[in-house]
Amino acid sequence: MVAFSTHEGEQLIDDHAGMARYFDVYSFSDEGVKFVDRRENSKYAGDERMKHGDPKKAKKSLSALGGVDVWANPRFGPNLPRLLKKLLCVVVRVETIEEAVELITDNLDTVVEEHANGEERKHLVLTPR
Repeated sequence: MVAFSTHEGEQLIDDHAGMARYFDVYSFSDEGVKFVDRRENSKYAGDERMKHGDPKKAKKSLSALGGVDVWANPRFGPNLPRLLKKLLCVVVRVETIEEAVELITDNLDTVVEEHANGEERKHLVLTPR
């Protein structure tokens, strides 16, 4: 499953992925792409004084992403190395979830291959053709 960072369900956020109000989760399979659910980012119930890169901040965002294999957004913050130990982070050079879904679909083999590298995985950067 892939999570996309959003405030309202259409646009990806123009900030670090963990700053989103919601994570919209989609499944990708041979049958196509399906919206699964919208998860609230628990960091909004947390201490907003935490700085970018704070391990507690990463942990709070990850708590909403159980069962997610890939997290996609135009930007990630300094917690990226911590996040990669848990899931694959994909930088998508687009503005909407619809465009990001298309990018992931077009590059699904690459995404699956990199995710399979486990804790040794590197983030991917996907741009439209």
